[in-house]
Amino acid sequence: MNKPKAILCSCFAISTLAFAQHDHGHGAPSADMRVAVEYPPAMKEHTLTSMRDHLLAINQIQEAMGNGQYDKAAQIAETRLGQTALKTHNAYENSKFMPKGMQDIGNQMHRSASKFAIEVQNSGATGDTKQALLALSKKTQACVACHSGYRLK
Repeated sequence: MNKPKAILCSCFAISTLAFAQHDHGHGAPSADMRVAVEYPPAMKEHTLTSMRDHLLAINQIQEAMGNGQYDKAAQIAETRLGQTALKTHNAYENSKFMPKGMQDIGNQMHRSASKFAIEVQNSGATGDTKQALLALSKKTQACVACHSGYRLK
């Protein structure tokens, strides 16, 4: 199996696990089966701050797209989520503490965000947002997979 398919399969498996663990109060809460990842305290806080910024960036991307500001959405995606963001998020240092699967999902998230940035720029030229929305969905799938499979300790 090639690497992109393996990552997607692991993302699907982790997302499926998250769905199975999710409880809407219909029974006893299920045990948290996510892998606990130990980070030094300062790095943990930095990482959690970065993840909150990722959520804010996604919100700002959606707002920009809703307003037809596709270049703005692309700029937010690339600088705050994409390959360009790796240095500002101290990704190399953080990755030293991550299990391989978590590293793979993180890499996929950053690559997907950069692909989205290209697709949303194309939307500005064509007026068709379908491919951009699909690319944004692939980016958020990586977020779901990582949060479903791992937690910071």
